[in-house]
Amino acid sequence: MPFIPDLSTILAFSVACFVLTITPGPDMTLFLGRTLAGGRASGIAAYLGAATGSLIHTTLAAVGLSALIAASPEAFLVLKIVGAGYLIFLAVQAVRSGSTFRVDEKGQEKAAPSLKASWLTGVGINLSNPKIILFFVTFLPQFVQAGDPHAGGKLFFLGIYFIVFATPFCVAMIVAADKLAAALKRRPKVTRAIDWLFASVFSAFAVKILMTQGR
Repeated sequence: MPFIPDLSTILAFSVACFVLTITPGPDMTLFLGRTLAGGRASGIAAYLGAATGSLIHTTLAAVGLSALIAASPEAFLVLKIVGAGYLIFLAVQAVRSGSTFRVDEKGQEKAAPSLKASWLTGVGINLSNPKIILFFVTFLPQFVQAGDPHAGGKLFFLGIYFIVFATPFCVAMIVAADKLAAALKRRPKVTRAIDWLFASVFSAFAVKILMTQGR
């Protein structure tokens, strides 16, 4: 099939995918936080939201729209502000509402975010992250030769491959976080510290996004 890269390209891309998958980022912080807050289902819903965002980025990269956004200083600035603002909002929510298991004044468990809310948050945090756009615009094309008549198809294939490749690793992290949650729920001070940790991580990523430069 002309849209499938050769084996050596796929192997090299697989190594890159592994490194990118295990590197912490806003998406990982979100789905691990949602796992601690609402269990495995919430974490998976958040991850599926991020994967949906990646699928949209893949499609845009294949048709060239992501490159256009990254090349436009005005559009890229707006995207950075939106992305950083969204992460700051999540950081504030982590401190105010708790990103992990918490109880209210009556000792009752607070309702975890709905699966739909977790999915939508995953989509939002992925689409509003300009670093993701730069990944699909500047990193992905390195595995496609210039002038290749099937470049669009290969870019789309590699984008889908990245999502499929990352899924088992992300699900494994979610399962591990879910097992850890049971122990954390018995230690309110520890879970509160994790709330602040997630807030700090989201804030740090917001700063990194604002410092991201276009092509």
